[in-house]
Amino acid sequence: MREYSFTILGHPVLFKADVEPERVDAARALVEKRYEQLQAHGRHHSRETLLTYLALGLADDLLQNRIETDSMTQRVERLLQLLENTADSAKS
Repeated sequence: MREYSFTILGHPVLFKADVEPERVDAARALVEKRYEQLQAHGRHHSRETLLTYLALGLADDLLQNRIETDSMTQRVERLLQLLENTADSAKS
């Protein structure tokens, strides 16, 4: 397991994870980019409020991706079932 130590949004972070450094860097870059975008549009909000919006936005993205993944999984399962049924019919 790798250990990561860096500063993100002015906060030091130290953790261990079994992921590649590129994945951690990409996640950190995404958080920093989204925070900068929020900061540009919400200058009158506190840092804590912006971080809360950031967390909610990322959580919403995750939930939408899960919904899309579940939907695709169901479609693939239906297609596989259709293929199996077609193969079974062709054998008969």
